[in-house]
Parts: sequence; C-alpha cells; structure tokens
Amino acid sequence: MTDFVIPAPAQPSVAVEGSVARFPIRRVFCVGRNYAAHAREMGNDPTREPPFFFSKPADAVVPAASVVPYPSLTDNLHHEVELVVAIGRGGTDVEAADALALVWGYGVGVDLTRRDLQDVAKKMGRPWDWAKGFDASAPCSALRPVSALGGHPSAGRVWLEVNGDVRQDGDLRELIWPVADVIAHVSRAVALQPGDLIFTGTPAGVGALQPGDRVRGGVEGVATFEFEMGPRPR
Repeated sequence: MTDFVIPAPAQPSVAVEGSVARFPIRRVFCVGRNYAAHAREMGNDPTREPPFFFSKPADAVVPAASVVPYPSLTDNLHHEVELVVAIGRGGTDVEAADALALVWGYGVGVDLTRRDLQDVAKKMGRPWDWAKGFDASAPCSALRPVSALGGHPSAGRVWLEVNGDVRQDGDLRELIWPVADVIAHVSRAVALQPGDLIFTGTPAGVGALQPGDRVRGGVEGVATFEFEMGPRPR
C-alpha cells in the first residue's frame, strides 16, 4: 500500500445502470465538430477538417440527474448533448476495423461549455481549458454495457430539450467520424486505457442555459437523463 503525504484524491467514477458497481474514470476525451450541421453553425466547413480533440478532467464528470451546479465566470453557458463511449480495453494505433472491441459500454453526456470564455480564447489563440474543463462540466447518464444494448449503437435519435422545448435533434447516423473512427484517431495520439471516456460530438442546436432550466435528453436505445441547472454563483 502506497503512503501519500496528503490524502489521496477520490477515484472519479460514473454509475452503471442496474449495478452497485461503478465505472472508474481515467481520462475524458471530447471530439469537436463531429456533426456537419453543428460544424456549420459554429462557422466551420466539416468537409475539410480532420477530427480534433480536447479533454476534460475526470472529476468533471457528474451525474446527469438532480441539480447540476451553474458555473462561475460565464454569462453564456451552452449545452451540447453527446453519445459517450466507455473504454474497457486499452490500445494504441488501433485500426478502425478493430476499434469497437475496446468498448465496454455507452452512455449519454452533456458537454457544458462556457461559450463566452471559449470565444475569447479562440480570438486570442489561447487554450480552451477554462471554457471546457471546469467543475461539473460533463454531466453523464449511467453507463450501459454493450451486452445490455445488444451491440454498438450506430443509429438513433440524439436529442436535448430545455424546459420542454427541443433544442437539439440529430441522429447517430449523422456523425462525420463514427465511433470506431474516433477511437482509432485517439489511439494514434495517446495510449487508450480502461476507464477512458470519449464524448463523441454534438448535433446542431447548441444554446444557452439559465439557472433553474430543466434539461432533458438522450440517445435512442442507449439512455436518457434529466437535471436542473442550479443557481448562479454569488
């Protein structure tokens, strides 16, 4: 047993549907602009860009349930609903044809984004960390193993509504880079390990959230979620 000079941080984890056991989180990778319509709404041409990635801290993942805290330092917090891939086997330089063998299961997450901070960072050529990697910036449903889903989802509605109004409404068939391709790309840059999560990108319709908003969403055949945004920090 290792001795530490301070108490060791808690192991970040996410719930597993129907189980008291949890899925430990190692790292969180996120794909940018992986739906053509969303890429266009952000002012980019999806036909010319290879996939790019950013990260969130493992402990940014919180349950997509009950109340999710509204973050500080923003007046323009955006929602981005996404299929989440949970990696159960490690690999490097994985071919797309072999990539799905690394997947343990799937869930649904929301990439919360401090859009105003991101816009400033883009204009100044600075990193996005404060825009994407803040506390509780990755609400996530409970995960379901591939066996419980009957296979790997490749089609199905991806949706999010705020206070009963549908904001985002797409389909997994619209992914520019499907899950297998995303895994292959990540594995060429870093060694994937069990416990890694991949947020696979969001369809068009991203928009602002306000304190007290009721947020519902899901991916057809995978999971749904519902939570409320907490009050604005004082």
